[in-house]
Amino acid sequence: MATENKPNLGRKFGPNLPGDENQAKNNKPRFNIYWIYAIAFAALIAYQVFRDTSGSSVETNLQAFKQMLIQGDVDAYKVITNGNIKYVRVSVKKDSLNNKPAFYKTILATNRDGHNNDYENAKKAQAPQFVFNISDILGFNNDMSDFIKAHPTAANVVSDAGEEGDIVHSIILNLLPFLLIGLLFILMMRKVGGPSGGGGPGGIFNIGKSKATLFDKTTRVNINFGDVAGLDEAKVEVMEIVDFLKNPKKYTALGGKIPKGALLIGPPGTGKTLLAKAVAGEAQVPFFSLSGSDFVEMFVGVGASRVRDLFKQAREKAPCIIFIDEIDAIGRARGKNMMMSNDERENTLNQLLVEMDGFGTDLGIIILAATNRPDVLDSALLRPGRFDRQISIDRPDLKGREAIFKVHLGPIKISQTLDIHKLAEQTPGFAGADIANVCNEAALIAARKNKEAVDMADFQDAIDRVIGGLEKKNKIISPEEKEIIAYHEAGHAICGWFLEHAYPLLKVTIVPRGTAALGYAQYTPKEQYLYNTDQLMDQICMTLGGRAAEDIFFGKISTGASNDLQQITKIAYGMITMYGMNSKVGNISFYDPQQENYFTKPYSEETGKMIDEEVRKLIESAYQQTKKLLTDKKSEVETLAKELLKKEVLFQSDVEALIGKRPFGEKKLLDIDMKDGITEAPPEKTIFDDDKSPL
Repeated sequence: MATENKPNLGRKFGPNLPGDENQAKNNKPRFNIYWIYAIAFAALIAYQVFRDTSGSSVETNLQAFKQMLIQGDVDAYKVITNGNIKYVRVSVKKDSLNNKPAFYKTILATNRDGHNNDYENAKKAQAPQFVFNISDILGFNNDMSDFIKAHPTAANVVSDAGEEGDIVHSIILNLLPFLLIGLLFILMMRKVGGPSGGGGPGGIFNIGKSKATLFDKTTRVNINFGDVAGLDEAKVEVMEIVDFLKNPKKYTALGGKIPKGALLIGPPGTGKTLLAKAVAGEAQVPFFSLSGSDFVEMFVGVGASRVRDLFKQAREKAPCIIFIDEIDAIGRARGKNMMMSNDERENTLNQLLVEMDGFGTDLGIIILAATNRPDVLDSALLRPGRFDRQISIDRPDLKGREAIFKVHLGPIKISQTLDIHKLAEQTPGFAGADIANVCNEAALIAARKNKEAVDMADFQDAIDRVIGGLEKKNKIISPEEKEIIAYHEAGHAICGWFLEHAYPLLKVTIVPRGTAALGYAQYTPKEQYLYNTDQLMDQICMTLGGRAAEDIFFGKISTGASNDLQQITKIAYGMITMYGMNSKVGNISFYDPQQENYFTKPYSEETGKMIDEEVRKLIESAYQQTKKLLTDKKSEVETLAKELLKKEVLFQSDVEALIGKRPFGEKKLLDIDMKDGITEAPPEKTIFDDDKSPL
């Protein structure tokens, strides 16, 4: 089972990470303007809800008003016109409410049924007031004239008339919709212009601006080439670019020209981005960093505009470096698949090509880019003059892994007996991210066991944890299933023990791990790049060992060999369709990486049928060979399986004690192969030398 790559290669982890100072500056608390919007909106709502629309006025009617006039309680009244509304506001003497409570309580109960507290509110007011609506001011004035003639005591009451309105209330009511619309507009603009939006710091009006992060003298990256381990050849390439920026005369004196671009190519987790960070820390020139997806936007023309703005800023800062991570987001080949074409992305790519090497190209700008999919990039992007150098960053070898372990073990308190060289031997095919994960897991395992230092056993458990997942000793497995698993793993182990070119066993266990792995094995193959037919056939036989053991000892097969069958099918098709290892098909390769994702096949239906038949013949031949081997070694398989049922884990020394030494010479370097379910097969990178291979 191939491993997933997690952290960056060579990255030191601990309480003081490189670049933490800059991160701390960026994490300082900042004032959030959204609080102003929230407070203003809450104030408007509160004003609408809690405002006093009538001062201390209480509703009454004309008849009650006349009774107040007769009793001499009215101090003054005013006829008010407010638009189409006409009403009378009556001011009564405060002592009147105290001296005649029964009368006013009756008025309030009659006119505001259910509001018994109106009397108390009116009594507490500085100038108690009553209001009632009228339909006609002229009619009301005539009626009042007749009433005053009949009741002379009411003639001393001050009366007035005029227009009145709640000016503040009217203004707010008129402006409130516009304020709300403006607030929503501002929020939308800030959302679009925020870190997750597409408009950049200036909002949607600056949507065409570059989103690159600039590192210069004020904001430096505290990572240098010393923090990058296991990439010696790649470091030499990029260090030359850095040296050219620092000492250009050294190269121009001999007629040399600075490379315009360098493309970092490699699998995930091998340290491409980390190497670019080291360049930013070492170059001592402005460094623009962004990802390919930063150019992509929902609006047409934005990507090309951002490319232009990026290079405009770079020219102002030249000499400088531009780093584009995951450049395949915009650099995919143009026009090969019309069904999946993207005009906006292609326009962005066209602008990038022009800026890198066009009529208006300026000197002093170096482009660094990283991708793990170089096969999908446009050929115009890869030509000299744009990306002059393609720097391959592969998984580290033994020496590189040892150097990476030393970097990651720096902040960890390790045991003095820990053998770093042995750890490097046990992890071929591991990228720097995998090694970082192993070191971290080992430290966590040791802490869980309350140890004072991390020792070799913790690293062994960490390797198993990273590859196979969490150990599940409490997983309920029936005795019948456990027996099948034991014989299945024993079949793999015996094949690896007695086949010359198969990977010899290092450890085998039937302890379940992860979500599906019911058992796994560690093997000890050497690191190699070329494989012959015998070696591949032995690998197929070893992979079929589990299925063959089930067939021999139980007379039936299980679903545990699902991943085994997938692996051998890939190997068999690769031998026939890619590497010409079949006499009937011949020395022909049907594999085209440019056509990998298309529906067309570079051969006819008849050739396809012939390929399928030859694959079946090859696998059937390997299966019969495996069954014959396990039948001859039936007692050894049974001995190993029974011991697995007792101990659950067997190491190489245990196997030697049970069935004797392996008849073939041991290989020094170690590798680890995991099984999906109860199967195992060599990882892709250890079978063939081409990582792009479908194998």
